[in-house]
Amino acid sequence: MYKKKIITSEDGSTSIALLDQNEQYHSIHGAIQESEHIFIKHGLQRISLERNTIHILEIGMGTGLNVLLSFLFAQEQELQIHYTALEKYPLEEEWTSAMNYAEKLHHSPNAKQIYEAIHSCKWNTEISLSDRFKFIKINKGAQDINYQDLSFDLVYHDAFNPDLEPSLWSEELFNKFYAAMKTPSILTTYSTKGIVKRALKSAGFIIEKKPGPIGKREILNALKK
Repeated sequence: MYKKKIITSEDGSTSIALLDQNEQYHSIHGAIQESEHIFIKHGLQRISLERNTIHILEIGMGTGLNVLLSFLFAQEQELQIHYTALEKYPLEEEWTSAMNYAEKLHHSPNAKQIYEAIHSCKWNTEISLSDRFKFIKINKGAQDINYQDLSFDLVYHDAFNPDLEPSLWSEELFNKFYAAMKTPSILTTYSTKGIVKRALKSAGFIIEKKPGPIGKREILNALKK
């Protein structure tokens, strides 16, 4: 879809840049530190204070970093996770195998095994990454999913930026997320653009600004209460 190249971010973890779009899969200031801050600290960790069984929806699986970090956190905290990751344009093995997350997360001895399983498992088929972590990756875009019978505690909204993928940040799509989310629940995302905040509010979410990771002033938690 886009011309890509592998880059190394400032925390030493790898990511992928889109050459013609001035866009990256993660922050140049640190792929791992960004994902841990936005999606684990202000997402999974926050919702885990309220419940032990958590259904997660990820918009834009990309390199699979958020899945891996969620698995490791859930393993440590003994959480029961049901994780649904959407990715319309999956990365080929040459890209995912070049990511160094397992090496950087060397304190977690099974990080390499889990990361490989995330990418080698079949699409559109639920698997067990452990007895506590159910995982399915779906080869569809967020707009192509029927959310009617789905129910989530937490949404990781990690799509490319609104200028590049405006339909993934629309009020129409946020309405679908809101209807499929439990009460209470959280949508966490890196984008704080005005158009995103307005669309989230129009869909019914309560907006909370949170301090951003290194290199970014703020992020958003959108709450369904």
